[in-house]
Amino acid sequence: MRHHIRFYLGQTLHEVSDLSPTHTVLDWLRDQKGLTGTKEGCNEGDCGACTVMVVRLENGQLTWRSVNACIQFLWMLDGAQLFTVEHLQNPDGSLHPVQQAMVDMHGSQCGFCTPGFVMSMVAYVQNGGGDDPKAINTALAGNLCRCTGYAPIIRAMQQARRIMVQQGNRFDVEKQDIILRLSALQDGSSVDIQNTHGRITLPANSDVLAAVYQENPKATLVAGATDVGLWITKHLRDLPHVIAVRSAKDLHKLEQRDGGLWIGAAVTYTQALPALATHLPDALETIKRIGSTQVRNAATVCGNIGNASPIGDGPPLFIAAGAVLHLRQGDTRRQLSLENYFVEYGKQDRQPTEFIEGIFIPDQSAQTVMRAYKVSKRFDQDISAIMAAFAVSINADGEITEARLVFGGMAGIPCRAKMAEKALVGQKWDMAALEAARKAIQDDFTPLTDMRGSAWYRSTVSANLLTRFFEETAPQGSAQPICLEGWREISHA
Repeated sequence: MRHHIRFYLGQTLHEVSDLSPTHTVLDWLRDQKGLTGTKEGCNEGDCGACTVMVVRLENGQLTWRSVNACIQFLWMLDGAQLFTVEHLQNPDGSLHPVQQAMVDMHGSQCGFCTPGFVMSMVAYVQNGGGDDPKAINTALAGNLCRCTGYAPIIRAMQQARRIMVQQGNRFDVEKQDIILRLSALQDGSSVDIQNTHGRITLPANSDVLAAVYQENPKATLVAGATDVGLWITKHLRDLPHVIAVRSAKDLHKLEQRDGGLWIGAAVTYTQALPALATHLPDALETIKRIGSTQVRNAATVCGNIGNASPIGDGPPLFIAAGAVLHLRQGDTRRQLSLENYFVEYGKQDRQPTEFIEGIFIPDQSAQTVMRAYKVSKRFDQDISAIMAAFAVSINADGEITEARLVFGGMAGIPCRAKMAEKALVGQKWDMAALEAARKAIQDDFTPLTDMRGSAWYRSTVSANLLTRFFEETAPQGSAQPICLEGWREISHA
């Protein structure tokens, strides 16, 4: 058992025990280390001005992750190496290729956002990113700039990548040193820090996590902190005792098991994305729109479920796929269909000191067609007005044998459109079935009006998404040109 966290800032080892459970990386860098290149912008993980790069050793390989320092807690750096914009300069004093390219391509104007962009760009190249503007846009979707219009930044990214591929950069030279450095920090110990600020527990495995949580039922479990971080920065909450989920090494398992895909509670969306792309290929484009690169690098798949937001993008996808949640309380484990985890707004079927160990997503039948749709005001990095995931099984005779139509944003919890499903099962997947489902879905939900959409908008779009699903999946010859209800009103809104 250790009573301090250990990590590298640049080339310097830090051992820290005098920290609070809610001390952010951003505040530590600026207030205690005087590294003010990392900026505070939105303070909620949206603008990217605070982006830093965290390097970890995972399965013998280095991972280079851009993260939002404003909603990363300092204790989350245990066992890692942190780089800020101040650490990019080469030993001879010259600029890093990304920094030089930003100068050459005029990628900076006011300069406030520039350090965050630079750190995202460096991480992108370190992870093998290419020249494709679309891929670069995706990588930089979590960084906002009000000055440049982004085009010179993309050109800078392309130039820097070409130079780094041809000539390398300082991190290529230092790679083996970083591996040795981080290997020395992997001692397998749990960490428990108690001081006047509160208590921080980093369990080495899920057995320790289960025991500590049972002994401390009022503690707060924290995985990626992309949600919990806002409790601190926006709501100014105090967390006297936090227990880290991601420090439990056995909860990092991501593997194909008999009959499906297992995603442990500590697996981030970035880590899970390749497996999900294979397992749920028709949902891939929607999964790639969950948060930003920085958010997906920190946020866990199971954390997105655990916080039980009615507009979380992950749960509708996994409910449509028939996912099963695995819960643990002490030494007692149970399995629960994911759709039954959500009881009502603010209430889940999770007992005191019970936590999520992982989620199992069954293999999809060859007869099943699946699609997912995210509707939001912005394409990138926006909360959904409506999230929809549809899975329909059709037999050789063209008859629907099972339908799972799942929505987020239509009720206080992510849930299935049971009336619309009933209208489909046993029918041919044709225009008549579609119209019956469109009518039935109006009886499934009574959506609210809020800043993201009116009740009319949500009701109309939910039916129209069914039509889009039909157009994309109906047997050849079944589909006809259809005028979506409300298109004129929406187009002039």
